[in-house]
Order: sequence, then structure tokens, then C-alpha cells
Amino acid sequence: MHLWELLAVLGIGFLILEMFTPSMFFLNFALASFICAIVSVYEKNPYILVGIFFIFSFVSFLFLRPILVKKFTKTKETGLQSKYIDAVAKAEEEISEFSGVISIYGERWEARSENRTIIPKGSEVKIVRNESIIMYVELLNNEGVS
Repeated sequence: MHLWELLAVLGIGFLILEMFTPSMFFLNFALASFICAIVSVYEKNPYILVGIFFIFSFVSFLFLRPILVKKFTKTKETGLQSKYIDAVAKAEEEISEFSGVISIYGERWEARSENRTIIPKGSEVKIVRNESIIMYVELLNNEGVS
């Protein structure tokens, strides 16, 4: 058995491990094994190949793994996005970029002006986004903007 074949089998073994533990951890070692298998066709020194294996494992763990984890992991939906974003609310207090209160569905929420305008009390606003418990809103119609 040639060295490149052994490294390719090792890479396949790491891929199988990744299938049973989908943590994007063993994928880094599989990638490094396949790269070493290609390099081993030209380079026969095992110390250089071990060094290449560790370098590529480390680099892919630092740079590739965060990208793959973000892309393939599912985040839990809190329901906040679908219930409140793009909904119409009423300004209970004057809303600026620093303070304000809205009411929607019988609830009171802290609010901030998304586009840094002053929104008068009693105006209808559209919720654009939220950060934690603060809703960022825009005036629904352009009347009454100061």
C-alpha cells in the first residue's frame, strides 16, 4: 500500500467519524488527510507530511470550521421575528434614537427611532428590527416628523 492510499483511507475514516458526530471537528482532519495524500505523491518524508497535516488541520480549524458551523447549524426561532417585525404599533411616548415606548398587541415595549428622527406620541410606527427587548421603528407615514 502506498503512502497516499493510507492517507486517503485515513481521510475517509475522518469523514465517517464526522457523519456520526456532526460537529465539523473531524472534517478538518479529513481535509488535512486528503491534502497530505496529494502532497505524498511528490514528497516521501514522513516528518514533512506530519507537519503539513498539523498545519492544515490547524488552519482549517481556525478558518473553515467557523464558516461551516455558521452555515450548517440551525438556530432556534424565538417567534419574535415573525410576530413583531413589519407590524404596526402605536407610539405611547415620543420616540427618539435614545428613548421611547410603543404598544403592540396590548404590550408595551421600549422603542428607538431607526432613522434618528423624532416620532411624536400617538403616531403609527412600523417595527423594523429588534435588539433584545428594544424595538427599532420607523414612522408609518411622514406626517408629524420633526
